[in-house]
Amino acid sequence: MKARVIDRLRAGHLGQSDSLAGRLTRTLIVWVGGVWLLCVLGVVWYVDREINHNFDSELVEVSHRMFDMAVQELDKLQNERPDTRRTLIAPRQLFPTDAVIYQVVDLHERVLLRSAEAPVNAFDVPLAPGFANNESWRIYTVRHPTRELFFQVADPLDERRTALNRTLFGLIIPLGAVLPLLALVLRNVARTELRVLQRLAGEIEQRSGTDLRPIRLPGLPKELRSVGDHVNQLLERLSQSLDVERALASNAAHELRTPLAAARLRLQTALEHELKREDVQAALDALQMLGHRTEKLLQLSRAESGASLTRSPIDLVQLAGTVAQEFWQDPRVNERLSLKVPEDQEAPVGLGDVDALAIALRNLVENGLRYGHGRVVIEVMAPCTLAVRDFGPGVSAEQLSTLQHRHVRHGSDRAGYGLGMSIVATIVEKLGARLELNSPPAGATSGFEARIVMRPA
Repeated sequence: MKARVIDRLRAGHLGQSDSLAGRLTRTLIVWVGGVWLLCVLGVVWYVDREINHNFDSELVEVSHRMFDMAVQELDKLQNERPDTRRTLIAPRQLFPTDAVIYQVVDLHERVLLRSAEAPVNAFDVPLAPGFANNESWRIYTVRHPTRELFFQVADPLDERRTALNRTLFGLIIPLGAVLPLLALVLRNVARTELRVLQRLAGEIEQRSGTDLRPIRLPGLPKELRSVGDHVNQLLERLSQSLDVERALASNAAHELRTPLAAARLRLQTALEHELKREDVQAALDALQMLGHRTEKLLQLSRAESGASLTRSPIDLVQLAGTVAQEFWQDPRVNERLSLKVPEDQEAPVGLGDVDALAIALRNLVENGLRYGHGRVVIEVMAPCTLAVRDFGPGVSAEQLSTLQHRHVRHGSDRAGYGLGMSIVATIVEKLGARLELNSPPAGATSGFEARIVMRPA
């Protein structure tokens, strides 16, 4: 029991650590912390520079003010002790804790006068105008403008370090205290901003094979809006694929039941009557019908999917000639089918899928040959139109309005019209073209005409 609880807690911790909100929070904290650290280093450099600059400015100002006072004190002590060769010590200053550490040196680096508070080794630097440092002091040296004297003022480096540390602690401690609060704010911001992503993931998770509705989430940011659009497109394609699959199963059950039963009955009859020729021929006809309808169902399934249809320029004259050549190979069709193309202009070029368009044209020609009972014409017309025309009895206006519906049969002699015309209508719709049906054709008293009006390439 305890092991299961530990595993659950561990899994929950891993889930939080692997979440996008956790990753985003950690990344923001690292980057913000890095930028904050760089800013602190920049502040340290700037504060140290400013503190040293201020202390140096004060050191220069003090040296210029006290030089004359130190020279006067040197002259006074030398007058009182004209024979001494030792370093003179100036009287103690009024405020010893804030006393100025100085000394007066001649050109031979002999110390003539030193303040009473000055340590012996405070000025252990080369004698030269300007600033110099030793281990504990910063010294500024200036030369007298008229006398061969140098005046040196020393400032303890510890005071500078103390001032720098006090300033930095005053800056860094509040910033350090704010950093955890900043991490908490970034964490809450990341979770709040990613809540819409969680809603999107929840909507996607609810979708299944029975629920392929588009995802509706208003107020999505631009990046997630594109993700939602692509998911909706994927759901739409899945829905179309499932519809095609269901339609194929339904069409197969509807269209193949009768020829299968007929073939089985004919073969059973042939076996019972010692394989009579007419019974075997009837079975072959039933199997031929079964193959024909299977081919139609596969064509319809491909047309309804529309996934493999391309959009490329098609020479309509060449396409019509190829389809006509296929039918002219049958001697029974050779005299009935004719092809009419434009003679005085370039061949029309349409935009579509050549294989799918050939399937649609074959179905129209088959319908015309089967139900036209006479001559059938394939005509290519400008700008981008394919027409198949027969001169049979045609169909009524009521039948014409339902001719593209699947499995609609107008009597036993029209058994194949519904499925073939449905294939044509589906292909034309997927190609973005237009199917026009007329019965009778313009200028004729009877017959049937189907036109596929394509978009020019």
